[in-house]
Amino acid sequence: MRLGEWCATAGRRLLDSVLPPLCLGCNEIVAEPGALCATCWPAFSFIAAPMCARCGVPFAEDIGENAQCGACLRRPPRYLRARSALVYDDRSRRLVLPFKHGDRTDMAKSCGLWMARAGRELLQDADMLIPVPLHWRRAWHRRYNQSGALARVIEHASGVKLRGELLQRVRPTEQQVGLSRPQRASNVQGAFKVPADRQPEIAGRRVILIDDVLTSGATADACARALLRAKAVQVDVLVFARVVDSPRAPI
Repeated sequence: MRLGEWCATAGRRLLDSVLPPLCLGCNEIVAEPGALCATCWPAFSFIAAPMCARCGVPFAEDIGENAQCGACLRRPPRYLRARSALVYDDRSRRLVLPFKHGDRTDMAKSCGLWMARAGRELLQDADMLIPVPLHWRRAWHRRYNQSGALARVIEHASGVKLRGELLQRVRPTEQQVGLSRPQRASNVQGAFKVPADRQPEIAGRRVILIDDVLTSGATADACARALLRAKAVQVDVLVFARVVDSPRAPI
């Protein structure tokens, strides 16, 4: 073992002896930082096949390859595919809210790695990752963009380049909390733009949009519209958690 590796290992053991790693779900002591304990792991609703080929909503049973849910058949989203690591429910909310609003940036690594696993098929073909941007006022208040933090982990895990500067939120929007689906769509309409001088960097590329939660899909659709207007050839969406069967947003 090289000296640098030995020092890192020794430092990690010393830190763990003073501040042992805790389960992300319940704060019980676990073996590795960013892990879930044996009790919490099966309680989280990780999404796997079968699912809608378009939006990634889980199906109760397999209804055939490339099957789509009724919502996507009635009104196809602007993005091509969306995938999520978890269902957004009472359990995953315990991770999302501290990460998003409580400065728990230490959660980004585990959440991002789960996303990279859930989005393997998207990442295989992607040219770049673009996190959903914050307006500068909200970024100043929150001090970090949680979608950008997730995207950096996914970039490291997948090798797909992060290009967070290419999409901008050009006007402030209200919080989406408690808004109906039509209100959410109206709230983010025209809020995102690719600057004209950056559009050649998007043109002909396959983009994955990164966000923390997919609720109504209004934000993802608004971002996808801006990217497609900049001539992206394909826009997929990869999120940490997604709402399932909710007429109104719980967050």
